[in-house]
Amino acid sequence: MCFNETNGRISKLMSMIKALPINLSNLQKTVLQQIVRGTTNPYRLVRRAKLILAAASGESNSSISRRLELDRVQVRQWRSRWFEEREKLSAAEEQQVTEKALMVLIKGIFSDRPRPGTTKSFTVEQVVQIVAIACEECEKSDRPVSHWTPSELADEAIKRGIVEKIFPP
Repeated sequence: MCFNETNGRISKLMSMIKALPINLSNLQKTVLQQIVRGTTNPYRLVRRAKLILAAASGESNSSISRRLELDRVQVRQWRSRWFEEREKLSAAEEQQVTEKALMVLIKGIFSDRPRPGTTKSFTVEQVVQIVAIACEECEKSDRPVSHWTPSELADEAIKRGIVEKIFPP
């Protein structure tokens, strides 16, 4: 990436943007520290807990980014997500949830959200039926081939009414 006057201004603007303030209750801090100290917790979960603890101690996004080896965009994203969920966390604590229940809530906040992409095209049953066809001998299906090709298999799945359409690789 080349540095020019525009990139310099954007970089300067980004550094001037005030990071969202993170305030933790004693219970939230305790639960986050338990996550960090947990020896069997997934690495991504531990890093996110460390990030929020650092943000609550007043550390800048740039500093957190360098120390945890994360992109600043990721740091802003997780700080923002925590900030958005602060009311839910406070409400849970007002209802005097247990430490265990708060842990579940925090792990939910730290979980990855669904990503965009195509939906599954076939059900498990359809996949099993197509694999079953592939295991059959082609001659039993009146196919003039010695082995299944992707095109022949796709045609046979459509012919048998397993799927309406399928595109071979």
